[in-house]
Amino acid sequence: MSNWIPFENALYLAEQAFLIAEDNTAVALEKTVITVYTGKGGKQHLKGSGLVRNALMVELLEENDDLDLILDFGSEFKYRLTAPNITSGKVFAPDIKSTLQFVPTSPWNQIPESEFKILMGKLELMNSQNK
Repeated sequence: MSNWIPFENALYLAEQAFLIAEDNTAVALEKTVITVYTGKGGKQHLKGSGLVRNALMVELLEENDDLDLILDFGSEFKYRLTAPNITSGKVFAPDIKSTLQFVPTSPWNQIPESEFKILMGKLELMNSQNK
């Protein structure tokens, strides 16, 4: 992966974040942050985490093998990570949230504001009430 991260080394809090399936079914993440850091050889890397309601993520994964991650940092800083590596806790009580960690498998794609609005309009957001 070439140098595709437009941020300095630091922690960044997302305004919004969603795990999204191919059919636009999605689960919102809370308190999502990314860490940008310099690794070996001076190359920038990214990793992140957020809180997710595990039961909703499991339900989303029942019908979908791969999930993308939408990250909105405000203004023009909106990105899609295609099929990142995702790990999460193993608690499946319906109302319990746990930390989900993610690492990109490929560079993210910036989403223009007009496309982002269209994408957000298509999302079918899962929540505890519509399970």
